[in-house]
Amino acid sequence: MNGPAEPIIQLRQAAKRFQSRGQVVDALHPTDLDIAAGEVFGLLGFSGAGKSTLLRLINRLEEPTQGSVRVDGVEMTGLSGAALSRARQRVGMIFQQFNLLAHRTALGNVEFALEVAGVPSAQRAKTARESLHAVGLADKEGAYPAQLSGGQRQRVAIARALATSPKVLLCDEATSALDPHTALSILRLLRRLNRERGMTIVIVTHDIKVASYLCQRCIVLERGRVVDAIDMADPRPRSPLGRFFFETARGWTDETVLPTDD
Repeated sequence: MNGPAEPIIQLRQAAKRFQSRGQVVDALHPTDLDIAAGEVFGLLGFSGAGKSTLLRLINRLEEPTQGSVRVDGVEMTGLSGAALSRARQRVGMIFQQFNLLAHRTALGNVEFALEVAGVPSAQRAKTARESLHAVGLADKEGAYPAQLSGGQRQRVAIARALATSPKVLLCDEATSALDPHTALSILRLLRRLNRERGMTIVIVTHDIKVASYLCQRCIVLERGRVVDAIDMADPRPRSPLGRFFFETARGWTDETVLPTDD
């Protein structure tokens, strides 16, 4: 009988400390975290809670001050150069502000990820077109970012992230810059990609509606610490901040309790 599968993402006492104007800032205190393959996992919290820092540790866009980060069985903290570049190809990432190249078409933006990955030029256009088709933009390959709506630009960014066939997709406030209708269309796309491809998704958000719609599990971060872990199928937040988020989902009243500043 086989035991439980190793988590596709595993943090052990991973932490990040910055020096800022002569002061030490603990952006993320030592944190243990396991995320299963195929899971949609949320990092929930207010601005400055450490959500994006934790996310960026996963693909080493931030270097951990201590601890270890493993992705798909690979110890990320021990890699550099070409080995790190290869490991990052397993991890796609999309951002709040899309980060598209203005001088490239939608097809060219997706091809850029393949160029960086060293994919031969004869294969790049075919793969890029397949990625654009997967996000519903096959008819927009010749359009430049300025000619696309916000939702279309985010879909191009998702297509670019998909082009290298990653096992993990990191989403840093991926819908925060979008109107509610467009945001929901992107969330539905992410849910479909998770279901059809078995892709593990980790999403940073401060919006409980996003987490409730998309995620199977969430952690709540506050001042660089994990203060709650929540099963979204049966949410029972224990922390004041966790309870505040779920009160937000129902709608605030005069009885809503604000988390303290203690």
